[in-house]
Amino acid sequence: MTESKKPEALTYDDVRAVSPALEYYTKATLLDGLWKRPELSPRDRSVVTVAALIARIQSMEFRFHFGLALENGVQPAELSEIITHLAFYAGWGNAMAAIVVAKDIFRERGIGTDELPAAKGKLLPINEEMEKQRATQVAGNFGTVSPGLVQATTDVLFRDLWLRAALAPRDRSLVTVSALIANAQTAQIPFHLNRAMDNGLTQAEASEMLHHIAFYAGWPCAMSALPVAKDVFEKRQNKAPEAAKAGDGQKQSSRETAQ
Repeated sequence: MTESKKPEALTYDDVRAVSPALEYYTKATLLDGLWKRPELSPRDRSVVTVAALIARIQSMEFRFHFGLALENGVQPAELSEIITHLAFYAGWGNAMAAIVVAKDIFRERGIGTDELPAAKGKLLPINEEMEKQRATQVAGNFGTVSPGLVQATTDVLFRDLWLRAALAPRDRSLVTVSALIANAQTAQIPFHLNRAMDNGLTQAEASEMLHHIAFYAGWPCAMSALPVAKDVFEKRQNKAPEAAKAGDGQKQSSRETAQ
């Protein structure tokens, strides 16, 4: 790996010299509008933005948004782990491009490696039943197509990366879904959006994530994700009454047994 030249930071004067309209939209619509909507916290907006920028290798914006993320409450260890996570979900080169900028920010802020996640550490507990179901389904569908990829998905991703404690499961899901939308990987969104909501992301927050990411990945990427998200939301809403009925039935059965 070689040292890359730092991207120059743009000023509002620079933007105005080329597009006064873009300067206006940046100030009024983006920073004074979108970023102040209460449907997502500033921290979550930073997580979504950083994920989208790294997924698309939009390195011109890295310095500003990495710094803003730290100011909005994203911890250095979390930013480090977001970059690590995106090596798997956006590609190694994307993560390395983020490293080039993040290392300077960490040095300028006096952030040492003792504040960053270790290469290996204690992992979060795993839901063995759900992971077995996932692994069995993937192996059944694709085990003969690429057995190495199927095995690495289990061993490296779901039994290692996803269990690293440096990033909360909800945040890890938020990073993943944001990257998938930013790269228009709609086929992967249903599984990961469901996982995100199982991990604590609300439908309102997921909805606002789609709104936010349109500005950082472009309207087509966000609009392409809308039908997928709509299907996930509707299926989860339909399951909720069924689960409630099943729960009521179990309670009634328990009372009858007790009697």
